[in-house]
Amino acid sequence: MTLDEVRGLAASIREQVSKAVVGQTETVDHLLIALISEGHVLLEGPPGTAKTFLARCFSAALGLDYGRIQFTPDLLPGDILGSNLFNFQTSTFTLTRGPIFCELLLADEINRTPPKTQAALLEAMQERRVTLDGETHSLSDRFMVVATQNPIENQGVYPLPEAQLDRFLFKVLIDYPSLEEEAAIVTRFGDRQGPQTPADFGIEAVTDTGRLGRASAALAQVTVASEITDYIVRLIRATRENADLTSGASPRSAVLLANAARARAALEGRDYVIPDDVKALATAVLRHRLVLSPAAEIEGREVEALVAELVESTEAPR
Repeated sequence: MTLDEVRGLAASIREQVSKAVVGQTETVDHLLIALISEGHVLLEGPPGTAKTFLARCFSAALGLDYGRIQFTPDLLPGDILGSNLFNFQTSTFTLTRGPIFCELLLADEINRTPPKTQAALLEAMQERRVTLDGETHSLSDRFMVVATQNPIENQGVYPLPEAQLDRFLFKVLIDYPSLEEEAAIVTRFGDRQGPQTPADFGIEAVTDTGRLGRASAALAQVTVASEITDYIVRLIRATRENADLTSGASPRSAVLLANAARARAALEGRDYVIPDDVKALATAVLRHRLVLSPAAEIEGREVEALVAELVESTEAPR
């Protein structure tokens, strides 16, 4: 697949999603970049901002096997992964696969379940496989997790551990729509009753697993110059030297940022990465990996502002 074909594929997916979802173009772009670079996305926003509906529409446009887990406080790891159940008729154990055995998994309100259950996703997100009773089961090469969480509530929720957060390529904040977008939402949905599905808006699959695999392979055509690599490394290392941060970004962050920048370049039809690719994605890659110091929290500092300052102060290649 050529890079022009990758760009055309991305445009087709955007067109399908926009049939139902109003606005959120930046969020869709992040989902596309994560899809092509084989990463996972955490969506955070208030209730009613179409996080779940967006994930469903995105999956429908891709034609992937879709699975959903509604995370609750009483959810157990076996409810996600599945288990080996004894069959009394055959006197053997039979594997009952959990909802994680799909291609695009919506982990809805992931912070409503305890860390023990959240940890059931770690192996799958990192290695695309599941281990049950000592036996390893492979997941699809296209396996992708889109998780959602509500930042407003602080009761009955469990903050995601750092190891879990680090598995996500992006953390995208979804805010309330603009006045014009909200009016368009009411116009589009105001005369509809009951739950809506992507099919109700005519969303069709415009690709498949094989074509998406070829799109990911096309990233090999995108060059990351040594100057860009040096810029990414200096930016990541700057997070570890900032007095307002008690925990900076890991080397994995640098690798993921480079891969995401290559995907962004490919989606724009370029075979080379530019500093603007890195700058555009830095906040989404780093905001959930950095921990503010107690003094910075007292002062009311925000991670996003710190990332913007680091991007501004780190000299980019010309």
